[in-house]
Amino acid sequence: MTSFDDLLSQVPIAQIADQLGVDQATATTAVQAALPTLLGGLQVNAAEPQGAASLLGALDNHGGLVEGEGAVDLEQVDVGDGEKIVDNVFGDEKNTVISALGAGGGTGGNDLIGKLLPILAPIVLAYLAKQLTGGGAAPQQTQTSGGGLGDLLGGLLGGSSNSGGLGGVIGEALSKNAGGALGSVLGGLLGGKR
Repeated sequence: MTSFDDLLSQVPIAQIADQLGVDQATATTAVQAALPTLLGGLQVNAAEPQGAASLLGALDNHGGLVEGEGAVDLEQVDVGDGEKIVDNVFGDEKNTVISALGAGGGTGGNDLIGKLLPILAPIVLAYLAKQLTGGGAAPQQTQTSGGGLGDLLGGLLGGSSNSGGLGGVIGEALSKNAGGALGSVLGGLLGGKR
């Protein structure tokens, strides 16, 4: 079953902490704040036909990163590719998203979030690719039905075994950021601002 916790288990928190020079608690908090935002941005992009087609094309190139059980090896993650993914997902709002996430308590600040998102983006795409192909849904079926990819992203955003669910995580992240900037950005994205 696809779940946020399953996705989170693929993220190599210890390797990320080492690479970014922070403790594991800070890395965990930053990852837990950044993942829902990244998933939300992908969901917004997948809601539009052109964005869904682009995302499905990107998924074809990322399937091999998440294989078997356990976390991804960070050395296999293409951060340059991740930077392009983050740019495509958030567009002109990227710096605003980074600032809003960086303002959250315990996330390590803007610099850490700015380095973290390009690491997480390829892992998320690899996870989505694995779920779509491993679940027996061909990308063409997903694209024509319009629901498969959106349903997968919605399922990841809607459920978590953590208390309060993922919605609580997003709500907490939104309430902690100064001035509601992240909420405004995601609200603008969800409202078709892009």
